[in-house]
Order: sequence, then C-alpha cells, then structure tokens
Amino acid sequence: MLELKGVNAFYGNIQALKNVSLTIAPGSLVTIIGANGAGKTTLLKSISGIISSKSGSITYEGTEISSLSPVKIVALGISLVPEGRQLFTHLTVLDNLHLGAYLYYGNKTKGDVQKQLEWVYEIFPLLKIRTKQLAGTLSGGEQQMVAIARALMSRPKLLMLDEPSMGLAPMLVAEILRVIKHLNDEGTTVLLVEQNARAALHIARYGYVLETGSVVIEGAAEDLLSDEKVRHAYLG
Repeated sequence: MLELKGVNAFYGNIQALKNVSLTIAPGSLVTIIGANGAGKTTLLKSISGIISSKSGSITYEGTEISSLSPVKIVALGISLVPEGRQLFTHLTVLDNLHLGAYLYYGNKTKGDVQKQLEWVYEIFPLLKIRTKQLAGTLSGGEQQMVAIARALMSRPKLLMLDEPSMGLAPMLVAEILRVIKHLNDEGTTVLLVEQNARAALHIARYGYVLETGSVVIEGAAEDLLSDEKVRHAYLG
C-alpha cells in the first residue's frame, strides 16, 4: 500500500530523515519506535505532504505522492492524527468532526456524512454525549478520541497516528490502543508512532526502529520485543 524509498527530509539545513525506506502492506499494523528527535514525526509529516523539503520516493497504491499537497493526499485515503491532537479547541466536538469530512461536502449528500458520523459514534460512544461541548473543555483522553474520530471522518484506508497515548492515564492508553487494534482488525491499515514502545509492539505486526533519522532495525513485532538491543534501548 505504501512504500518509501531513500527518503530524506530537512528542516532548513538540518537533515531529519536520512535515506529512509519502508513498506506497509494493506491491512497491516506497523509501528515506528525510537527516541525523541529520531525523526518519527518528520516521517509521518513527510508522508502527509506537510513537509515539502524532501527527496526520495513515496508511493501510495502505486501513485507517487511525494510532491502532492496534504489535501490531495487525504483525498487519496491517508489521514494523520497529529501529535498533540491539534483540535480546533474553540469549536464544538461536532464541528471538529465535520471538519474531518470537509473533502466530502459537495461530493456526497448530507446523509452520507451523517452515516460516517454515526459510525464514529459507534467507535467512541462518549463523543455522542459530548457533541455540543467545546473541544478545548474536554479531558486529555476525550480530546484524543476527537482527534482520532476527526481523522476517521475522511474514511481513510491508511490511518497514521503520532503519539496517541501521550499524556494519558494508563487506563485511557489501553482504551486508545484497543480502538486502534479494532480499527485494524476491521480493515484499516495503520501506521503508528508511539512512545510506549512495548504496548505498540504488542498490537503491531511489524516494526521499524528509527535512530537519528535512519532506520536501524526492522522486523516482525514479536521479534523486536525479544531483540536484546531493542529491549535495552526502548523497553526498559
């Protein structure tokens, strides 16, 4: 579904990704682990088209997307749940969710968008109760639910999540990871960047380890869990 070949990305003169290559198969759940500053967020932003200063090849379902705008990339079926949620905090939960479906307005009926909304409410029932509440007044866990739900409103085939458990209590972390696993089981391909490497590897099928912008280890998630270097550096 997604293939990166020799991708380099830059912030000004600073190189954040160095010749990164990876492959994501349809229906898989792949995780990217690494220390802070390893390039994990840069990788997701490069795929999303948010970072334009890059070289190499990024293909999605056979289409080269490395030079496309974020809007066109979302339209192809890729959505990103960004680090820090980045909600429209002064708008209601419902407004945030409708903005996730903005590409469909004019192309689909109001009923189609409503069906997507009901599907999202089935995944996160609490959000139906919070529909009219301002997003900025929600708890951290509830805000993360809105961020994921907003991305799901575009019905992505590939869902990318950047540190979805950050700042959440352990029980909420377990719930968010359960939802991610459920979405994958239902057919959504997932690329997960997660600070809780052990938890991420437990739900993933395959993983990549980034260090200072380069892929240094890759393999089946169960193999990475038992890899001595990975255990020492990231699993405690």
